[in-house]
Amino acid sequence: MTNKTVDARGLNCPLPILRTKKALHEVPVGGMLEVLASDPGSMSDFEAFARQTGDELVSAEKMDAHYRYVIRRLR
Repeated sequence: MTNKTVDARGLNCPLPILRTKKALHEVPVGGMLEVLASDPGSMSDFEAFARQTGDELVSAEKMDAHYRYVIRRLR
């Protein structure tokens, strides 16, 4: 179960990451953020984002026409 969803489909780098960063501030510590993106480079972007921020990339999956990420806010 997620606390918030960001729909970044149709946006290219860096917009999905920027929207994610902003939305994470609206999620309580320990909460989960779901991000939907269509940018094929987003998989590596979100892995790097989680490493840099210290938040947890709980899941990253390729759906039919987009990607779905779930990030747990740790700080």
